[in-house]
Amino acid sequence: MMSMGSLFDGIGGFPLAAIHSGITPVWASEIESFPIEVTKVRFPDMLHVGDITKLNGATLPPVDIICGGSPCQDLSVAGKRAGLEGERSGLFMEQTRLVKEMRNADGKRGIPAHLIRPRYMVWENVPGAFSSAEGEDFRAVIEEIIRIKDSTCNVPRPDSGKWQSAGIAILGNEFSLAWRVIDAQYWGVAQRRRRIFLVADFGGLTAPQILFKQDCLFGDFAESQSEG
Repeated sequence: MMSMGSLFDGIGGFPLAAIHSGITPVWASEIESFPIEVTKVRFPDMLHVGDITKLNGATLPPVDIICGGSPCQDLSVAGKRAGLEGERSGLFMEQTRLVKEMRNADGKRGIPAHLIRPRYMVWENVPGAFSSAEGEDFRAVIEEIIRIKDSTCNVPRPDSGKWQSAGIAILGNEFSLAWRVIDAQYWGVAQRRRRIFLVADFGGLTAPQILFKQDCLFGDFAESQSEG
């Protein structure tokens, strides 16, 4: 069974999704007291590790997946658009730091490259990230994530100057990254809530499959069994 760590956990959205997907939520990072009390009740076996800025990825329990929706206020079109330079949205860099630290620690244990943890990183944020700083912030997000795998990689801006709502980046056979804007109204939620979901696979090419090749989406039902 795969394991997961949740950053900027809130009331446990990622742990809940993990459990529904057969993944074990091992630990969560959150600083607000009320959400922590909620998740202590809902996920009693999940460890609370505290403030992300005070964590060391090398000493955290290793997990297969690290998820996080870093604060979006500085990227939202409704906010001041301070971008990744903003105090809140700049916490994204803490997320990549932790992933690097955990992977480096696992590598030093002699674990084969394709098995180093976390293998996957998931980042969630508002579509305003595409246009923040005229597109530079989203370019920086992709570049920082890819550099966890290859520190020499440089990511260019799109030729059109605008980021599309879905895309893929591949490095040989050892790394893949994909992003897609998903609207909650198509997943059974009674509101229009569009968010970017970005998946990075540091050990293979599964990121596009995870985001674009689901077996079943809401409203796309598999064939039923024979009549009872």
